[in-house]
Amino acid sequence: MNLELLNNTFSLVKTLELSGRYITNSHIEKCFDKYSKSRISILGDSVEKRPIYSFKFGNGPIKILMWSQMHGNESTSTKALFDCFNLFESKDILVKSILDFSTIFVIPILNPDGAEKYTRINANQVDLNRDAQDLSQPESKILRQVYNDFKPDYCFNLHGQRTIFSAGETNSIATLSFLSPAEDEERSLTDNRKVAMTIISEVNDMLQDEIPNAVGRYDDGFNINCVGDTFQNFGVPTLLYEAGHFKNDYERETVRRLMFIAMLKGLDVITNGIKEDKHLDYLAIPENAKGFYDVIIRNAKCKPSDNELTDIAIQFKEVLIDGIVKFIPKIEAISKMTLKFGHKEIEAKGGIVTTLKNSELKVGYEIDFVLLNNERISLYS
Repeated sequence: MNLELLNNTFSLVKTLELSGRYITNSHIEKCFDKYSKSRISILGDSVEKRPIYSFKFGNGPIKILMWSQMHGNESTSTKALFDCFNLFESKDILVKSILDFSTIFVIPILNPDGAEKYTRINANQVDLNRDAQDLSQPESKILRQVYNDFKPDYCFNLHGQRTIFSAGETNSIATLSFLSPAEDEERSLTDNRKVAMTIISEVNDMLQDEIPNAVGRYDDGFNINCVGDTFQNFGVPTLLYEAGHFKNDYERETVRRLMFIAMLKGLDVITNGIKEDKHLDYLAIPENAKGFYDVIIRNAKCKPSDNELTDIAIQFKEVLIDGIVKFIPKIEAISKMTLKFGHKEIEAKGGIVTTLKNSELKVGYEIDFVLLNNERISLYS
């Protein structure tokens, strides 16, 4: 399985019905006619009685459990999953070994209520990824019941991350990030953790050819309330995938393709046999840092009397309006930021930056444009 082939294949199997950031049950249901009805099941209902669907592919002995949109506003991996489903359904030779040697059980939207409202939490205001022990929510109970019944050999916990993350303390965006979660307070390198690390290392090796220096890994501080930590604690190799940001890709369509590649490569490594221990390579992946803002205006004055130049950091707030996710610029900080980077940077060169009404900028303001020396400047990419 090579990168060029996966990229060429993606263009053929991309699910055109799914695009953008807002993905709900009603969106994925439009795709169901493409697949055999025997593949699709309803596992139960969410708090607000929306169905939680599952898909099943392959008939092999290795059992792999995957779930997406545990956080309702993290939809990129859901799009990529349906791209994978199209490839699986086609029975292309590219995935023959995956389907021959594994059975893949997928929950594409675990939190349909959160997806509908474009929120991280469920309808009861609970973060499902902190409910692995209490199992207080119907969605959490469904995932645990699937785990108990299916008895997976591997788990893929699929998420999305904010645009703030860098791959290490650098100006490289963490376009994709991974984690082999800890399974105890000591963060022991147990056999199942090493297996998960090795799979991630193989995936990273492929991704470096496409997005060099743009892969990060998350801190592995242990939290038994998190699902990945719990399943790792049960002794099952568990991999956390995080879909991040690519330059100017706020709709996450480029990242969707990269997630497609990363998921298929992970499945390929598992089903073709993990040939060597590469967990130390995983430890060499740079740890994520919060190195980015969406926009930084450099070397500005906020009023004519300012004696020193400052930087103005803007972060986009994601807001669901009439079924479309809008990106609203919000001023997060006004200070010198020598160790921070902007996905877009505007050089003020000592100029005065104000609102369109020539008033002083303040932290917390939501604005689409600024005036730089009385010239109107858009904050969007």
